[in-house]
Amino acid sequence: MSAAGEARETSGATTGVLLRYVRSIAGDEAVERVLERSGVPYTAEQLDDQSRWWSYDTRIRLFAAATDVLGDPDLMFKVGVAALHSGLANSMVILLRAMGTPRQVFRQLPRAVVKFSTTSTMEILDATATSASIRYTLHPGYQHSRLDCIYAQGLISTVPTIFGLPAARVEHEECESDGHLACIYHLTWDRRTRLPRRRGSERSADVELRALRGQLRSLQSAGTDLVASDDLDTALHRIITRAAEAVLAPAYLLAVAAPQDGDPLVHSSGVPQDEVPELAATLLAGGDLAQNAVVVDVASARRFHGRLAALYGSDYGAMGDEESMLTAYAGHAAAALDLLFALDGARREAARAGALLELAHQLAAATDAASVSDVVADALPRIVGCTRSSLLLWDPGVGVLRAASAAGMSEEQHQFFAGAQLYPEDVPELVGMLTDRTPRILDVSTSSPVLRGLLQAIGSSDVVAVPLLAGASFLGVATVGWEAGRAPSSLSGDVLVRLRGVGDQASTALQKARLLERVRHQATHDALTGLPNRMLFLDRLEAALPDAAPGALLGVLFSDLDRFKEVNDTLGHAAGDELLRQVAARLRAAVRPGDTVGRLSGDEFAIILPGLVDADDAHRLAERVSACFTEPFRLEGTDVPVGTSVGVAVHGGASEVRTAEELLRAADAAMYRHKERVRRGAGTAR
Repeated sequence: MSAAGEARETSGATTGVLLRYVRSIAGDEAVERVLERSGVPYTAEQLDDQSRWWSYDTRIRLFAAATDVLGDPDLMFKVGVAALHSGLANSMVILLRAMGTPRQVFRQLPRAVVKFSTTSTMEILDATATSASIRYTLHPGYQHSRLDCIYAQGLISTVPTIFGLPAARVEHEECESDGHLACIYHLTWDRRTRLPRRRGSERSADVELRALRGQLRSLQSAGTDLVASDDLDTALHRIITRAAEAVLAPAYLLAVAAPQDGDPLVHSSGVPQDEVPELAATLLAGGDLAQNAVVVDVASARRFHGRLAALYGSDYGAMGDEESMLTAYAGHAAAALDLLFALDGARREAARAGALLELAHQLAAATDAASVSDVVADALPRIVGCTRSSLLLWDPGVGVLRAASAAGMSEEQHQFFAGAQLYPEDVPELVGMLTDRTPRILDVSTSSPVLRGLLQAIGSSDVVAVPLLAGASFLGVATVGWEAGRAPSSLSGDVLVRLRGVGDQASTALQKARLLERVRHQATHDALTGLPNRMLFLDRLEAALPDAAPGALLGVLFSDLDRFKEVNDTLGHAAGDELLRQVAARLRAAVRPGDTVGRLSGDEFAIILPGLVDADDAHRLAERVSACFTEPFRLEGTDVPVGTSVGVAVHGGASEVRTAEELLRAADAAMYRHKERVRRGAGTAR
């Protein structure tokens, strides 16, 4: 990776070498002075991270600042000489040592340079057992720095020391800083060390041993670091960071197959963002990345997670057995991912268990079908892991499946769903579910037209639908939906088990809610006519009192039946019951949609009239009620005339203080006054 706005031109391995050398010579205070004088906005820790890359400008500014702070014009040569002994890419030291001779190393040096810098090209003009000639050219667009040149001389002079030989002598007569087209270095070294043979071999072994120890410490640290990651994103980032310690490369790419069949988890460093998706898909599928790369599996004994790649430019590829080094880090990465996926799975199961427990508590408190539907629809995404969910309830009286509740939908999708009504004659899938009562996987591409339109409108390409059953009774359907390609491929997995479990709880809660609704209805409605009884009527009247105001008065009509006792005595109680049912039907037809008709007791009925302009409105409605009784009632095959007396009371708003009982008694009293006037032949005068 590189800092925001920084070009990927210099490996953090180079900036890290510089700061470590300054610290070893002059301490942490000198490092802080170098950073301050250079003006670079980064910390020493960031600049010492081998996975980070920096611009050429940052590199040269640090070189210049360090030279000034320490006051040593030869500082950068010393830094280059010390590089192999200060932890510069331990993996690189091991690779170079494995090549056997300085001559072989120099021949491979151009391949090594691209691991540290992208701003220059190295060419080996000649290489023998004791000498080498090198051309080093800065790419166009960059200003050559003599300090960079001095650093390069120090670094290449140490190649023979890898093999226990004295450092090479460097002749540098052509430099780009002096106007030459390239820097030319001529190196010579002794075939044998001047030290005793044993001491020379010991020194050679020390270099390799230090590198191996450093590599081991890095591996151990990587294992601890990765296992300590507490989330996937952090772990994947650290895998990329640690890969840079195993194998130096211009770019890295990690693609991990996500749990639960989600999109692959991809992290990259040094790869253009527009190329990442295609490269990641190719990497995960095991395809050819069409560029030089070291690719290893991130796999444990338990599962294959994905692949990790160190990517090189088209000119040079890997050096030596870098694959085995990267594989070692990938093994630690796989172990960490095993642990994280296990923890993630445990967290999901714990969350689902908590959601199921919460669902049980909420369903216990739900008292009607609407609240049961809301609770279940809201819980399904957390329990099943779907994108959206819904409940549709079956109306057996009409024979239609109606939308009840939904979760995970946009406002527009929810509005469309709320009006959904599915009839068996239009939806073959519903006929099948009504017939065999089995779950279904519904695919938008193969569904019937009506169902396809619904699925498209709510954004679900794939849906699993489970019937809600109470014994043999069909109560409705619970559904969970996914976007394209996310749904389970069969009904044999955990999704169906969890969905059925929720469905069973929903069915039980719906049964309870319907029973409660039935009990409440029986407690508040007249069993014979279905009208509100006295208790519900008074509740509604009490609730309407605060809204009464001038211009929106509240009226109450009270009426009873003439000759009701005579009907019961002559035709029987069954005829009397039928009379009451027909009276209820006529009263419902006579009043306005917002009015409430109630049966208070026996043959007594009352009507709540909200929103009246004036008292005359109430009396006109009373006349409509009286007109309901003009036509005789058909009882036991006989036309039976039945009359009524109607009393009117009007509540005038805030100036009047009345309770519901008082207003009802006033209407009752008005009815008896009306009845008395009729007896005296006064007609229906007010």
